[in-house]
Amino acid sequence: MFTILLIIIYVAFISLGIPDSILGSAWPSMYEFLNVPVGYAGIITMIIAASTIISSLSSNWINKKIGTGNVMVISVALTAAALFGFSRSTHFIHLCLLGIPYGLGGGSVDAALNNYVALHYKSRHMSWLHCFWGIGTMAGPIVMSSFIERGGIWTQGYEAISIFQLGLVIVLVLSLPLWKKAEEKAEKGKEEKAAETLEKKDKTAEKNLITVIGVPGVKVAIITFLCYCAVESTTGLWASTYMVFARGIDINTATRWAMLFFAGITAGRFLSGFVSEKLGDKKLIRIGYSVILLGIILMLLRIDNKWLVCAALVCTGFGCAPIYPSLIHQTPINFGSDNSQLLIGLQMACAYAGSTLMPPLFGLLVQTISVSILPFFILFFLVILILCNEKMNKIFRNR
Repeated sequence: MFTILLIIIYVAFISLGIPDSILGSAWPSMYEFLNVPVGYAGIITMIIAASTIISSLSSNWINKKIGTGNVMVISVALTAAALFGFSRSTHFIHLCLLGIPYGLGGGSVDAALNNYVALHYKSRHMSWLHCFWGIGTMAGPIVMSSFIERGGIWTQGYEAISIFQLGLVIVLVLSLPLWKKAEEKAEKGKEEKAAETLEKKDKTAEKNLITVIGVPGVKVAIITFLCYCAVESTTGLWASTYMVFARGIDINTATRWAMLFFAGITAGRFLSGFVSEKLGDKKLIRIGYSVILLGIILMLLRIDNKWLVCAALVCTGFGCAPIYPSLIHQTPINFGSDNSQLLIGLQMACAYAGSTLMPPLFGLLVQTISVSILPFFILFFLVILILCNEKMNKIFRNR
């Protein structure tokens, strides 16, 4: 039963990754069709991100009310409907309105599935879970570009992806009895565990969103998530521009090589799944930020060699790979299973805030300084990430 559910969760995370990447690949065709300035893509992404943050913060309450299985069905259905709506949109305002269910669906299922895997599966499964998200982010642009290159339009790409999402909704509906059995079994085990000792129960006593902020380690944990996503999203968005204007690489090569960063993340998460249980979450995170630091150093080397930039991007992506899954997986261990859904929802919200706000902030710095400051910008957030993570390790040194 748990194996079947894990396969369904993996497929769901592919479907979660696909919508995250298709807007960027389709926008060069979309903005002309919609007759709006090219910069309007930021408005849509902000609406989607704001809705995602709201649903992430609400995930604890929603999950308790209707259960993980129902959250998945409703969330993926919302995303499928929004994607189909995109395929039928003729005005920019339509996309803005559809961005609300688009984001609400993504945030709820992201937090719910991360918490479920963190509670019920091993560390390697968390790494592979986010590896499948990476597969989705790479598949999205491939699907979209295949329609555009064959003479189609972006609406056909959105329609095809919405049909895939709808198929997943049907699978999820059929899997609801399995989810019900799994949750009943988990609840029974949770009651037995909680009854073992009163002391243990008190230590993991459930808290609400306001009181949980005061728990030791929570503040540094959510800052760590924000900083990690600042590193990942800024690198992913600006890598191509950095290669062209700071390192003199031609546009076509830079566009292709920008995908190497995401390929490094995906491959790294696949490989880290094989060593995660042997090394543990803490060591994987330390290895991860050490490899990112190596990638930044390669960027800073002013050697006129484009392959060095290529290696820097792969290295940075490979270093990013184990950090996010490991941070999530250790949440129930550090803060207790009763608080994990609430904490992971809060962490997801901060992660989306980092992904949403930091790339535009870097864009403002590019206009006033230069895109060549990218490695310094990434290094700034990496240093904060390292300091916060090491402080958290001291707080939970015995766990």
